[in-house]
Amino acid sequence: MIEVRELREMAEFQRVNALFDDIWHFSPAEPPVTVELMRVLSHIGGYVAGAFDGGRLVGASVGLLAAGGALHSHVTGVTAGGAGLELKLHQRRWALERGIDRVTWTYDPLVRRNAHFNLAKLGARPQEYLPCFYGVMEDAINRDDESDRLLTVWPLTAPHVEALARREPYATPVPPDAAVALADEGGRPVRGPVDAETVLVAVPADVESLRRADPGLAKAWRLAVREVLGGLMAEGREVTGFAGRSRYVVRKA
Repeated sequence: MIEVRELREMAEFQRVNALFDDIWHFSPAEPPVTVELMRVLSHIGGYVAGAFDGGRLVGASVGLLAAGGALHSHVTGVTAGGAGLELKLHQRRWALERGIDRVTWTYDPLVRRNAHFNLAKLGARPQEYLPCFYGVMEDAINRDDESDRLLTVWPLTAPHVEALARREPYATPVPPDAAVALADEGGRPVRGPVDAETVLVAVPADVESLRRADPGLAKAWRLAVREVLGGLMAEGREVTGFAGRSRYVVRKA
């Protein structure tokens, strides 16, 4: 059983640092967060929590208070199934207890499992497409890829979010006349019409493996999703969910 609790001691922050390094293999000069910063955030009321399976740390999340009364979840990493959901539900309870009704974070729009988790399991919604937000990253997972990100908002008291928090099923409706604005055909991105009321934008099955096996094709996906999904969002279209574990659902506002 996964137990999540706030962290307050230097030894705990050092364990988080080691966990993050095991996941991403960042260079010593580019950790996502330092032990010292975790210490400060914990001391001043920020969010630093760990997920434990017995005595073993299997996940951690670090967040800070943001403008507009939101909590920004800066980095979350897990090494065990179920730990990510338990961390997020703990983060939701933590925020609501402090009168915070929104949590924000960024994630790579090309990573299918993250899109499914964030949009379908949590009910978060992308708000802004951010091209190459962190520059070109050099960790083991993102190496040599441009760091496009979706700024995502989790409205903690929205009815669909409350239902998902109760572990009730929820699926984003996809109308039968939805057009495929970006398709995955044989592993390659193929563009389609974008003028329908609702359009679908595919992402690759496993972009992290693709970066290693075929960097050129991974880059083609990056540019295609940036231009199609990013372009639609720039026009004011709304991402309403992630369907079939493979495609963003985008509709006219």
